[in-house]
Amino acid sequence: YMHSKLIQYIPSEQILENEPMKKHTSFKIGGNADYFVKIRNIEEIKNIIRLSREENIPLHIIGNGSNLLVRDEGIRGIVAKICTDTYEILEENKIRVDAGMLNSIVSKILLDNSLSGFEFASGIPGTIGGAITMNAGAYGSQMEDIVECTRYISMEDKNLDIKEISNKEHNFSYRYSRFKEEKVVIIDTVLNLRKANQEDIRYTIEELRKSRMEKQPIDKPSAGSTFKRGEDFITAKLIDEAGLKGFSVGGAQVSLKHAGFIVNNNNATAEDVINLIKTVQEKVYEKFNKKIELEIEIIG
Repeated sequence: YMHSKLIQYIPSEQILENEPMKKHTSFKIGGNADYFVKIRNIEEIKNIIRLSREENIPLHIIGNGSNLLVRDEGIRGIVAKICTDTYEILEENKIRVDAGMLNSIVSKILLDNSLSGFEFASGIPGTIGGAITMNAGAYGSQMEDIVECTRYISMEDKNLDIKEISNKEHNFSYRYSRFKEEKVVIIDTVLNLRKANQEDIRYTIEELRKSRMEKQPIDKPSAGSTFKRGEDFITAKLIDEAGLKGFSVGGAQVSLKHAGFIVNNNNATAEDVINLIKTVQEKVYEKFNKKIELEIEIIG
């Protein structure tokens, strides 16, 4: 029944039934979504929200699944992956980018246009929408530094009007924006950058890439950094000092390369990862009396 409804709104080649979420997360973990739908434009965004409302069926919005742990039981209802991918260069130093665009692709476009300021995000594996939602950052910079304004649709809005907010109105803080709590679909954002020498930009991207390869376990599936840093401590250092580097539960392991990452070492289940997270949190609390918080999101 749901399938016949969905195809009225979304092209059928964009709809998958009982789709394993492990195919759509960088962790390569997760049970099936009842319906997995790729969304390519604003019209489809509005349609999928309307449908979920009319049929009273849960709707989960995802980007590239690079910060997600999906539970083994999967996800009921509809998972909508935002796959929008248009952009335009505005004025000299600004670009409007769709929320579904991958950071790596945006980085290439900006390099081609000699625009600097986004280098820090060139190796962050998600989409622009995801990066804004969690105020993604690396190497001392974050999205907050370059976002000028963002357009979005609130799922609670009866008319599904497109709203626009300024940088300040995002309420950015460390790994946080208002979108972490509000039920919205981000449409696009304008990034405010600066003209620079192409060679310098290329060099910076390359240096950051090398640093990432040296320090992070990018050879194994993960959802990036599992834990947030502390107010007054470096989380990975405490995990290391608690003797947990390399510690495993089932197929999930605290990375030997960087203790802040939990990796899928050998067909880990979500339960393995969750149990490992709990163990790490308990041991660090026991030893240092510090609470460590998750940077990844657990859904399903």
